[in-house]
Order: sequence, then C-alpha cells, then structure tokens
Amino acid sequence: MNPFFGSVFWLLVTLGVLVTFHEFGHYWVARRCGVKVLRFSVGFGKALWKRTARDGTEYQIAAIPLGGYVKMLDAREGEVDPDLHGQEFTAKPVWQRIAIVAAGPVFNLIFSIAAFWLMFTLGKPDIAPIVTATPQSMAAEAGIRPNDRLLSIDGKPVVTWSDSLDVVANAMLGREPLPVTVRGSDGNERQLVLPLNQLPAGQDISQYLDKLGLKPAPLAAVAATVLPGKPAAEAGMQGGDRIVSVNGRAVENYEAFQKLVPDEAAKSPKLSVVIERAGKTVPLSVTARKESIEGQPTAWIIGVNSLKRETATLRYGPIKALTASLRTTWDGAASMLNMIGKMLSGQASTKNLSGVIGIAQVANASASMGLAWFLNFLAMVSLSLAVINLLPIPVLDGGHLLYYLIELVKGSPVSERMMMAGQYVGLALLFTLMGLAFYNDIHRILPS
Repeated sequence: MNPFFGSVFWLLVTLGVLVTFHEFGHYWVARRCGVKVLRFSVGFGKALWKRTARDGTEYQIAAIPLGGYVKMLDAREGEVDPDLHGQEFTAKPVWQRIAIVAAGPVFNLIFSIAAFWLMFTLGKPDIAPIVTATPQSMAAEAGIRPNDRLLSIDGKPVVTWSDSLDVVANAMLGREPLPVTVRGSDGNERQLVLPLNQLPAGQDISQYLDKLGLKPAPLAAVAATVLPGKPAAEAGMQGGDRIVSVNGRAVENYEAFQKLVPDEAAKSPKLSVVIERAGKTVPLSVTARKESIEGQPTAWIIGVNSLKRETATLRYGPIKALTASLRTTWDGAASMLNMIGKMLSGQASTKNLSGVIGIAQVANASASMGLAWFLNFLAMVSLSLAVINLLPIPVLDGGHLLYYLIELVKGSPVSERMMMAGQYVGLALLFTLMGLAFYNDIHRILPS
C-alpha cells in the first residue's frame, strides 16, 4: 500500500478502535448509573451514518474522525422533562459522576493491558540486541564494541533490540549514568556505564540517540546466497563468499556494499569485485544490471542476498503474559508522566511531542511489521490517551474530575462561571499543544 494512503488508513483504524473503546467506557458506566444517553458518536461534525435504538439513544459515525463523544441528558444544556429528572447527569451523586467521567481513561487502560497481553501471548518478533557503536560516540567511549550483545540495562534483562531501545530512550529523560551489562563476541561479560549525564538538556530523543551512537551491529559483507542467472552468479560468485572490495573501494559491511554497487554501477556497469573464499582473495568481473526484483523499484543489482540477522521473540505463556502486560502498562504510564513533568520543568524538549501525522506514520510502519507490533502500537496510544485525559486540564476528563473532587471537599458544585473560565483556559492549552505537535510533525518531514 502507498505510504500516504497506508498511514491514513491505519490512523483511521487506530482512532476508530481507541475512541470507540474510550467513549464506550463513559457510555457503559453512565447506563449502569441510570443516566440517559442521548447520543454515542464516533467522530465529530456531520453524521455519515446514524441509527436510533429503542431506548432513544442515537448512535452515529461522523465525518471528522479525530475523536468522539457521549452526549448525556444534562440540565446545564437545556430544560429537562420532569419525568426524566432521575436520569439526568447532574442529578446523580458526585461519586457516580466521578465514575462516569473516569470510565473513559480506565477503559483505555484496560485496552492497553489487554493489547499488551495479546502481544506477549502471540510473541513480538524482533532482532537480537547485538550492537555496535558509531566512532567517537558516547557508546564507543563507554566501551561498546562491535557485536556486543546487550544482556541487561539498568538491571533489567533485555531480550530484543526494541526492548533495549525502549529502556535506553526512557533513561535519556533523566540524563543520568546508565549501567549496562554486555557479552562480547569473545563470550566474556562486561559491566559498562553509558554516560547519559553528558547529554545536553532541551533536545529530543532522536538527537540524544544520535549522540549516544548505539545501534544494531551491521551485517557482515557476505553473499549468503547468489541468485541463479544474475550477474554475480554469471561472474562465478558463490554463496558464502566474503566481499572485500568493489572497484578498489573496501567493503566494511553489507550495508556499505549495498550503497557501493549502485554508486559504482552508475559510473560503469562493469564492476571489479574482490571476494574472499577459503582464505584466498579472488578477483571477479561483475556486470551489474538494472532490474526490478519482487516488485521493488528498478535499481542496479548483481543478485546476491545478505546473511539473516539473529532474531529474538518476546513471547510468554498466558499467566506470565498478564504479569508482563501489567508491568509494561505501569512502566509506560510512569515514563509518560515523567516526560510530561520534565517538559514542564524544561528538562526535556517539547520537540518530543508528536501529533496526528507522526501517529499516522508510526501506525502504518507498525502495521506493516505484523499484528504483534500493531498491538504494541495500539496499546501505547491507548495508554497515552488514558494518561493525557487524566491530566487536570479543563475540557479533558481529568479537568472534570478535578471539579468533582473540589465539590466533594467544599460540599457544593463549582460555580458555572469558574467552570466556563476553566473551559476557555483548557481549550487554549489544548490547541497550543496540538499546534506544537503539528509543527513538530511538519518539521520532521521537511528536509533540514
């Protein structure tokens, strides 16, 4: 699928699922508390589809898919039929109103736990945490060597590369030294410390990762398989040959080889390739061809495939998966709150914020990687919705909960004037955050 249309499609799937689940939380608890629900809407604006149920609730899907709402019978919005007074929202005890408002974020938390559980049960395929460090980077200075395997970070065992990256990225917010245990290619274990305290304040995670310089170890420049009938096979190359150089330019790894072939073939298709076989170097003359393989865009090829990376899969039994999902949800929520706190204090950059465009791109990328990865993405977005909605900002669920907690303390509802002032402040904050996130998305897309 085209990346643009794929991003739009998976964004709509993501919002459709998570918004529906969030609003269903409000709806379900409201019904349990005896509140009459007038409308359950997925999306805003003009209705694209709607149906009225026997109980009078109108269900609809609206044109603008960036949210949803549950409209309840509420005396603040108009006169209420005396016969329906008992089903009106503000007539309910404050603890029931708290339950109704809190239900949306709580259902998002439940969804996150369930999605993480299913992800761990299915197993999330990934690459093993075999790493290297870019020259003169912080990771290199800390002692990371080519083909080191990460065993634990900050005392937490790590199994996969993305698992490792998550722990490192979260630790970067604190910018404190991070202990790491690695096993070298010689089989010996070493204790290292990544000096995250040297990271400058006010930059986003991607800039921190560049400075750290920790990345998956590149594949060796070995032709694992040679495709029959292609230029490399015709020149005499065999599976298992190590590629030493192309047109006199040394080949350090397979990634470098992939870049060298089109660069040199663009000058002249006839390539001088030196390979190593059984300890001896063998010069070959390979004439590259422009072809499309497996539907990919036309490019210069010689017809060799690389070695496969060592894979690792996070998979647990049903019981252990539940424990892991609860722990992951807790850690994720703590990390998000830590990020928000550090952005408010100026210790973390607001460049870390992402908006709809960023979410759409990640949705498409995770969906292309398989069900387990998409479940992980859905769980994290659902958790973000829960955390953000519980912030004490008027117009969000957390703002309403704050009003009801004040009501519990003072014994009477917050004045309408105070609520209206809060609504305006909340809207201003919300639109500012949305604008900043949108700006960050655009800035990431545009060339620097």
